[in-house]
Amino acid sequence: MTRPPTAAQRRIIDAADPRTGRISGSAAQLTRLVVLKLAFRHPRPPHDHFLTPAGHRLREAGPEPDGPATPPAESPAATPPQAASDGVFTARLGGEPGTVASPARAREVRTAWQGLLEIRRMTSPGGATDRPCAWERSRLTHAAALALEAAGCLPASGDTTPGYRVSDTPQPEAVAVHHPDPAGLAACAAALQQAGWQVSEHAAARGGGRYLLASPRRA
Repeated sequence: MTRPPTAAQRRIIDAADPRTGRISGSAAQLTRLVVLKLAFRHPRPPHDHFLTPAGHRLREAGPEPDGPATPPAESPAATPPQAASDGVFTARLGGEPGTVASPARAREVRTAWQGLLEIRRMTSPGGATDRPCAWERSRLTHAAALALEAAGCLPASGDTTPGYRVSDTPQPEAVAVHHPDPAGLAACAAALQQAGWQVSEHAAARGGGRYLLASPRRA
């Protein structure tokens, strides 16, 4: 059984930046938190450390003197957001069965989005975070879906609950975003534009409503 964090490690967790989850401490303390899977070391310089979703949950739950923290699953943000392949986190394209909004999911999305912004900062000229990076351009549907969910847009759940759906298109560097509600489609357009995507609205063939065509903005 994984032992709970020590008092010193717990102080590091409690002192984390509430928005980004960035933490600071000695090398040994940070390494131990990574071993406990309560934090991760960012793969790019300056290799700062951030709380995982499990670390965020522990911080927000407050002290738990009666027992150890539940051993968390591997951090989704230790690698780029969509790259987690173990089911812990993946961007929701819309149509997945059983999709529900929850505080835990919101924390995971926030952590993944902050990790993506950090990748933008470290890989873009001048540290710009206002437009998609190369990682996003190589994973268009998942990058667009993460931007939508991080902005508060809700994906479709199964075949019944309305919401956005993101899909590939034959066009290079472009995805399609569908939403049955015109207001919902407009909200998706605004969210993508805010995240640095170029968006245009089109009419689907054969009376299929309207959809968005979105591509990463380069400048």
